[in-house]
Amino acid sequence: MSGTSGSYNAVTWLLDRNVDEGRGDKLAFTDTVTELSYGELQRQSRRMANLLRRLGVRREERVALIMLDTTDFPVVFLGAIRAGIVPVPLNTLLTAEQYAYILADCRARVLVVSEALYPVVKDIVGRMSDLEHVVVSGKNAFGHKLLSDEIVKESDSFATAATHEDEPAFWLYSSGSTGMPKGVRHLHGNLAATAETYAKQVLGIREDDVCLSAAKLFFAYGLGNALTFPMSVGATAVLNPERPTPARMFELLNRYNPTIFYGVPTLFAAMLHELTNEGAGKRLRVCTSAGEALPESIGNAWKARFGVDILDGVGSTELLHIFLSNAPGDIKYGSSGRPVPGYRVRLVNEAGADVADGEVGEMLVHAPSAGEGYWNQRNKSRSTFEGYWTRTGDKYTRDADGRYTYCGRSDDMFKVSGIWVSPFEVESALITHPTVLEAAVVPEADPEGLLKPKAFVVLRAGADAGDLHEVLKEHVKQKIGPWKYPRWIEVVDSLPKTATGKIQRFKLREGAHQ
Repeated sequence: MSGTSGSYNAVTWLLDRNVDEGRGDKLAFTDTVTELSYGELQRQSRRMANLLRRLGVRREERVALIMLDTTDFPVVFLGAIRAGIVPVPLNTLLTAEQYAYILADCRARVLVVSEALYPVVKDIVGRMSDLEHVVVSGKNAFGHKLLSDEIVKESDSFATAATHEDEPAFWLYSSGSTGMPKGVRHLHGNLAATAETYAKQVLGIREDDVCLSAAKLFFAYGLGNALTFPMSVGATAVLNPERPTPARMFELLNRYNPTIFYGVPTLFAAMLHELTNEGAGKRLRVCTSAGEALPESIGNAWKARFGVDILDGVGSTELLHIFLSNAPGDIKYGSSGRPVPGYRVRLVNEAGADVADGEVGEMLVHAPSAGEGYWNQRNKSRSTFEGYWTRTGDKYTRDADGRYTYCGRSDDMFKVSGIWVSPFEVESALITHPTVLEAAVVPEADPEGLLKPKAFVVLRAGADAGDLHEVLKEHVKQKIGPWKYPRWIEVVDSLPKTATGKIQRFKLREGAHQ
């Protein structure tokens, strides 16, 4: 893709190509209430482009999306890109003040918001100096413009903006688990880069696939799963505007019989506890997992119950999708697999030197889908995007077969008696005990001021916490070694997580030191 000098608009490749190749009548998206064919999506995206122009939004300016996963999302997202306007999908679980920060930061001229989410922002939209219009997706406009009313006024003819593949196409805000979110600027060429590498060469996505993603479209992972990847081959995506609970996911698996199911480790673990739905997922040919590393026990249990493998991988907002993954026929549960074709990785120590097999190092990635940088955060851009290489902040080891095993975030790792301890390794050992549903491990200082592992565990229903502490300590010693066991174990009702399902260990660290 890179290096071309002519115009390139991502919508031409993602959407218009499907219509040109005869898939205009094929179902592109359904959200369980409405359906959208490729041809209708093309027409609606052109109307959306005209609507944004009528609202005074110019090329390269931003339109913010606080939208549930309905068929309106691809219309707005692709309509903006068609016009050379930059859509900024936002996490639908943020607070009003977090939205105020991001809307001011990206200077969105228009906000498109789902009716159910409008009450969260109703008190802040009036004080956003750059925001000129609010458009509501749904039936109640709350005194603003209603998307369905406005879009039908527009022509379905629009001359697609002659953008460049190296021009910003959309922004995604990082999850901001340890601070305010950062706006990652992604380019027109980045969408195709993820589809031509992971989707095509690892997932093997096909035109006859039906895709279901638990991760939402505003996440980098979900955007690839349910928009970029199916559209890259003319497949169909099932969108879920509701919370991705185990019951809801089983309902959609039974109703739509998808062939690809994209999940996260916490969801797979929760779904395995549902004792019904044995017949669900009968057409599944592959599942994927990202967000956090997939424990080996969950991968094996899922394969045993549903007869289909989970391809565990790792990606990031900065790199748009998965860059390291297990692959069909090359799966080792407990590892993150090998680099996706088209991506290169390095593991480096604190001095920036490459580490040997078996040694812990921070992962750097040479990626065709890397973002251009963070908006208005030059120092953070420089420390993350180092020329062709992107610093992930993840610690890994590499084995002699070239597989990579996740150890933890750089700021989650700690040393015990001079040896690195991976919170993830201890957590994976803990959840293999039949009483433990979830676990999180953080460092805690002992009376001598030395760091040791402390575990927070969520027990399975009916488990007795009585004599469990010593039992679990011994269980971990037997599994992974005597120095790695948690010196303290605290039973909790739940673990703090981001909207992507990542455990927020920094919150547990803060609590552990109070």
